[in-house]
Amino acid sequence: MAHSETAYAKINLALHVRRRRDDGYHELETLFAFVDAGDRLTAQASGQDRLHVVGEFAGTLDNPFGNIVAKALGALPHGSGWDVTLDKRLPVAAGLGGGSADAGAVFRMVRDEYGLPEDWHARAARLGADVPACVESRTCIGRGTGTELEPVANDLSGSPVLLVNPRIPLSTGPVFKGWDGVDRGPMPEGSVREIASGGRNDLEAPALALVPQIADVLSRLSASGAWLTRMSGSGATCFALYDTAEQRDAAHSALPTGWWSLAGALR
Repeated sequence: MAHSETAYAKINLALHVRRRRDDGYHELETLFAFVDAGDRLTAQASGQDRLHVVGEFAGTLDNPFGNIVAKALGALPHGSGWDVTLDKRLPVAAGLGGGSADAGAVFRMVRDEYGLPEDWHARAARLGADVPACVESRTCIGRGTGTELEPVANDLSGSPVLLVNPRIPLSTGPVFKGWDGVDRGPMPEGSVREIASGGRNDLEAPALALVPQIADVLSRLSASGAWLTRMSGSGATCFALYDTAEQRDAAHSALPTGWWSLAGALR
């Protein structure tokens, strides 16, 4: 067998943090969406599991055996073993669910070859709150810690999107810790466009306090003709949605050198 799969970049079109739970996690409502590009995984049958990490951001993953790809392999039956190469194209600690997307790609490859066990959702959730959504990599609503998924009518499929990161890693923990604890209300209802337009990201303020350069990214994108600009997840990646690919590409070409960026479309 030989499989290859894209680990689609995850963005949060809206992210409403409602309360801090007794278990230390946060109760939230989010609108997950996925970009048609990301990391790339290839796998071949092997006598044992092996993981090789290559690509622009390979150096940021210092322990391949602690990598979520290795953990995903360990969570699923997949024969005697797989030799996996991960081409790490997405920045790490960037609000794009890169590791979760990688794990989701492993789940899809195992599904194609062997099928998934009935409790795959629970196995995915144990790896991380974003992993269940990343398995399907379809636009959906997430509640609870993000693992309780609901379908939503996706009227933004194919929308041009631009992702921009100032190349500053930002860990999720400190951002959540900096949230002020104020419940600013539920996520709107309606179509994906309506939820995204009327929603917000409650982690933007604590992220900005840690990485002020996020404001520069948002400012640049807001002036680029986008109809929506927002930070994704816990940052520091921001996204902009456009009506046309021409607008997106013009904004992309005008970005400062030194920032990481990805031009694509929503799945």
